[in-house]
Amino acid sequence: MATKSTGGTEKTKSTEVKKKLNVLIVDDDPLNRRLHEMIIKTIGGISQTAKNGEEAVILHRGGASFDLILMDKEMPERDGVSTTKKLREMKVTSMIVGVTSLADQEEERKAFMEAGLNHCLEKPLTKAKILPLINHLVGA
Repeated sequence: MATKSTGGTEKTKSTEVKKKLNVLIVDDDPLNRRLHEMIIKTIGGISQTAKNGEEAVILHRGGASFDLILMDKEMPERDGVSTTKKLREMKVTSMIVGVTSLADQEEERKAFMEAGLNHCLEKPLTKAKILPLINHLVGA
């Protein structure tokens, strides 16, 4: 089931976000979920995880909302493309960032973007890759 983790103290340096960012991490790989949680925590954000797209949809149906969703592409039960499409159909306005090892394959990336992503990043996700998007999101 979904898990929740809170970040540490907030800092206003350029390497930190200025407000608590609420992030949903959707990935079937426990190692990737943990890595993404650690990145969000280091920038002062709060994260919740879902093991697949279906869990992400259920969270939103239950009233959860997030500033940012980090979405893996290939997952069991409901993949990132169909999850992103479903969330957009549900009028979810969160920034959705695809995180995939397929980011460099143009056809796959295009299909993922057309599902409703705001951005697509290649694994492994790093603080340096995600921080510009987060700063843009929070208006830093």
